[in-house]
Amino acid sequence: MKAILHCDRKWGIGKHNDLMFRLPLDMKFFRETTSGKVVVMGSNTLLSFPGGKPLKNRTNIVLWPGGDAARAEADGFVMTETPDGLLSEIKKYPPDDVFVVGGAMMYRTLLPYCSHVLLTKVDADGGAETFFPNLDELPGWSLAAESEPVADNGYTIRFCTYENSEVKPL
Repeated sequence: MKAILHCDRKWGIGKHNDLMFRLPLDMKFFRETTSGKVVVMGSNTLLSFPGGKPLKNRTNIVLWPGGDAARAEADGFVMTETPDGLLSEIKKYPPDDVFVVGGAMMYRTLLPYCSHVLLTKVDADGGAETFFPNLDELPGWSLAAESEPVADNGYTIRFCTYENSEVKPL
């Protein structure tokens, strides 16, 4: 399993249940990387999508305690109500096909199970309210690859891959 996201220079990932930046190159990378794959999220992340609908062309797994099973069926996403149920659902898919896409609680919960984090670093302060753990300071995590700086909608970004040498089995 992998996590995929962007963060600002302070490891901030969001504010007001939304992204801090509109980054077309980053969104293209996200779409191309996760298309045809499995995306795992919390209910607030699902609700932050246009119309509160799941991402197209992907299997969407949503942790939603007390969520509406009829809505999940109608909208075409897999809903689990407990963290154990979520882990059981994730186990059904090849690990390389599973991407954690948010939010902050979901990243914190599943990060130990992730082999990689695909992180777009934005060289700016987005005024975040929610943050991702600083992988440069976490035991077991190391920067495996980093792109050259790229301009994206007025911001400088770098596509980074972090590896976890201490992956916790599901």
